[in-house]
Order: sequence, then C-alpha cells, then structure tokens
Amino acid sequence: MIEFSEKDVAQLAEKGISRKKVEDQIRTFMEGIPFVQLNAPALINNGILRISAKQEKVFVERYEDSIKEQTLLKFVPASGAASRMFKSLFAFLDTYDPAQQTIEEYAAHKKNSEIIHFFKNIKSFPFYSMVLKRIQQKDLSQDSHKLLFVKELLSEQGLHYGFYPKGLLPFHKYKDHLATPFEEHLLEGAQYASSKGRSNLHFTISEQHQELFNKEWSRIGADMAKSTDTSFKVSYSYQKSSTDTIAVTLENEPFRNADGSLFFRPGGHGALIENLDEQDADIIFIKNIDNVVTRDKSQDNARSKMVLAGVLLQVQEKVFEYARILDDHSFNGEHLEMIKAFLEQDLNVRFSDRYSGFTLGQQIEILKDKLQRPLRVCGMVKNEGEPGGGPFWVKDRNGNISLQIVESAQVDLKNEHQKKLFREATHFNPVDLVCGVRDYKGEKYDLMKYVDEKQGFITRKTKEGKDLKALELPGLWNGAMAFWNTIFVEVPSATFTPVKTVNYLLNTAHQV
Repeated sequence: MIEFSEKDVAQLAEKGISRKKVEDQIRTFMEGIPFVQLNAPALINNGILRISAKQEKVFVERYEDSIKEQTLLKFVPASGAASRMFKSLFAFLDTYDPAQQTIEEYAAHKKNSEIIHFFKNIKSFPFYSMVLKRIQQKDLSQDSHKLLFVKELLSEQGLHYGFYPKGLLPFHKYKDHLATPFEEHLLEGAQYASSKGRSNLHFTISEQHQELFNKEWSRIGADMAKSTDTSFKVSYSYQKSSTDTIAVTLENEPFRNADGSLFFRPGGHGALIENLDEQDADIIFIKNIDNVVTRDKSQDNARSKMVLAGVLLQVQEKVFEYARILDDHSFNGEHLEMIKAFLEQDLNVRFSDRYSGFTLGQQIEILKDKLQRPLRVCGMVKNEGEPGGGPFWVKDRNGNISLQIVESAQVDLKNEHQKKLFREATHFNPVDLVCGVRDYKGEKYDLMKYVDEKQGFITRKTKEGKDLKALELPGLWNGAMAFWNTIFVEVPSATFTPVKTVNYLLNTAHQV
C-alpha cells in the first residue's frame, strides 16, 4: 500500500486525479505492460481495402450526397511545440563558433549533415526573406551571418520560433503571404469537412499557446471565410491535468520533486480521447496539425478524405440497419447469418470458434455487441521507410483477434517471430481517420468504454539527473480506440506530408 501524505492528497485533488487511479498506475509500473501479440500484418485484401478509381467516384458521391444531413467536425491534435522540429539548429546555435571553424568543419565534426542541407537550400524556406530583412543582411555568404540568421529565427529576442506551436509556424510561401498549418487546415475544412456552408474545426492545443492561436484566427479568419465562402466555427481544448500520469523511481516508488511534491507527466496523445469524447458531431475527421500540403495539391487530398468518409457512411448504413433489426427482434435465422457475414467481411470482426455452440440468445447479444461500437475508417499509406505505427491483426490476452494500429514500442522485437511479422507490414499509419461515434438512434457512444488500458507505454526518463519511469496512456489511435470497429483503406502516399524537422519544409509537398 502506498503511503500518501495530506499534502499528496491535496495535490491529487487539485489535479482531479483519484488516489485509486495513481495506485493503479503504480501497480502497472510494478507488473509491467505486456507486449502486443502480433498475429499477422494487415495486407491488401486481408485487412486493408484497395479502392479502384471507379469505386472512388461512388464513395465520393455517397459522401457528397449525405453531408447536408450530417454534422461534421475536423479534429486536429495541435499541442506540439516546434522545439523538436529545430533540434539540429538549436544544437548549432549552442555549439558553433565561426571564429574556430567553418560550418562544413562543424557539420563533419558533429555529424550534423542536416545543417549543411539547411544552409544549402536556405532560400527555399518560407521564412527566408522575413528573417533576412530583420537582420538587415543582403546575403548570407559568411558563416557568422548564417549563425546570426539562426539566432534571429529561434532566439527569444528574435522570432522565437522554437517556442511557437508547430501549427503557427510559416509552412508555405505564396505570392502574397505566408501560410501556417492552422490556415491550411481551415482551407481543408472548407474543402471536405463543411456542410451547408459551415465548417467546424477543433484544435487540441497547449494552454500557453491559446493567445497565439487567437491572434492568428483574428488575422486570417475573415479572409478565409470570404475566400472559401465558408462560415468557420473554431474551438480549442487542452490536454487535461487529470490525465497526467505519476512518475516513479526505478524501484517503483512515487518520484518526488525537490519540494517533496509528487511528480506527474503528461499522459501523451492518448489523453486526447477525453477531448474527442466531448465533441458532438456525426462524422469526425482526425489529422495531425503538421500534415498539410500547399493549396495547388490540396484538392487530391480532399478527395481522399471524401473517399474514406464515403466508405464510413456506406458501412455505417448497414450497421444501423442490422442494429435496428436486432433491437426490434424483427429477424430470422437468415438475418443472423447475414449479419455475421457482414461483420466478418466488412467490419473485419473475428468470431470465437465457440460461437456456433452458444445459445440463440447468446449469439444475438454477441452480434449486438460487435455491431454497436464506434466506427473508424483509417487511411494507410504504403511503407516507404518512414517510422511509425502500422496496421496489424493482433491477438489479445483472451485469444480474440482484431485489427489494430501498433507502434514498434508495443512489439517484442527481441522475439524473432514477432520481429518478422512486424517487418512484413506493407503499410503504415499516417494518422488519417474518419470516425462515426453515434449509434443508429443518434446517441453518442461513451468513447471511454472502448479503451484498452493495457496498451500504454512505460519509458525511461531523467529529471534533474535522476532516473525515473514514466507512463504514457494508450495512444489515441492505438489502445484508446482498441475496441472500436476498424476498417483500413489504402490512401495515396501524397496524403502523408508531415514536417518532423525544419528540412521537411523543403519537400515538394511544401513548395508552391
């Protein structure tokens, strides 16, 4: 039993975290989190749909014909700061001295080839002219001037881009202005997530960045509404303090700050399932803040999202029909076989070998349970070497097999068989989801009931030179949606254009 002081109890109350929750988390550290058991990679025609051009047209029309009856929402995780994006530049700023060596010598010594690539293509960055103007340099021919450029870009006295949220950095340079990812997501909202001339967007952000987002919305909102003929409703939420997780020592005792208080860490993007659960819409699109393209390429991406939404609506129509039949008891034996076949073929549900031995009443309850769940249609891109999670058939601790998005950290890569299965994946997850979160009566599912708490992550960290263990909650599109009905659809690689480091802005997707 963990001993908590009165001060600890008061701290828990202030954060909105129950004592039991902390005790459960510490028990998780003690017991460990078992690796996910891969059964097979999801492949084309075995867990991943490949859609023909003819089918695409049908799904797009299905979506366009239905949107007037649907409430739509674009949900954008956008809390990430840009500090990691500029990691190589921060290192350069901290350690480079133009009086001691050239940039080429520095790059060779530090094995920092990114810095060479950055300066070689510096004129192609959207912020190049703006920074040059601020430092009043006509060119960057000298290494000392290049250092000054980076200082102006990142330092608190300059543009301070290292502090900014990634969503408010200039990503794209157009003829008349610089555009942020926030702005590009508004455009996307108008293109594929609007109904009756209205588009709803929800951004999950850090509380410290709220004023910056408000300022950007004030700057561009009216112009975007006018240019797209769309009325935007933009809302925000923060990752809740109550979703923070306790950190522990290597001996699984609560880790404490210097003042004796308990040390909590953010629970990772899986905490956002609570934010998602609070949204009210028939169809919810989910896409990360940095995954945008320039406007000359956006129409193809918008079409891809419409295809996914069309797939969702077509499958959902059958789900609703069958759920109603089961609830009304207006079925016969043929109906039950038809529903079971639909679940297997269209919703990738796998039934236990014992199913045929159950009573009729038990089979009906199983069919109801399998049908009446939140539904997600997830785009999957061909694996071209990008790191990230992928689509797999997974066997859970009860022997049930289901489709899941799995990260490498969840797999025992020391097990040769599991390692082999992981490497056989042909596709990976670009975070491109369309979600249906209501049942056939129009009532919203409680998304918290469909989380697999056993799919979190335990990681090693340090604080003030001391080792600790940290707990990340099940990822938003991993364990937080483990018990959803899942459909994977192959989407074009061009729909995945994240900006993980500043040099990604040089990729074709971000050059006008």
